[in-house]
Amino acid sequence: LLSPESSVSVSAHNAVVRLAKAPGSGGLWDKFSFGPDPSALQERLFVSEENIDGFLGTAFCPSPCSQSALESQALIEVLDVTEDRIQIRVE
Repeated sequence: LLSPESSVSVSAHNAVVRLAKAPGSGGLWDKFSFGPDPSALQERLFVSEENIDGFLGTAFCPSPCSQSALESQALIEVLDVTEDRIQIRVE
């Protein structure tokens, strides 16, 4: 993390944590953990095509699937993410 650009803003009903990657650190973050202390952290996934594909893959095929079942799964594409909605396309 790049500490001067990272920040925390807390209000009565909201908290925002802004994280900035250090130079040389590449790629997207796929998950984060949060909680009142390190022994009570909860894990959350960022919205990405890979995370949605993984979630839907386990929802549609919770036990180990055959290769033909995996090949016939829908293609999911994340089109738009806003605070109010997530728009995806399924083929």
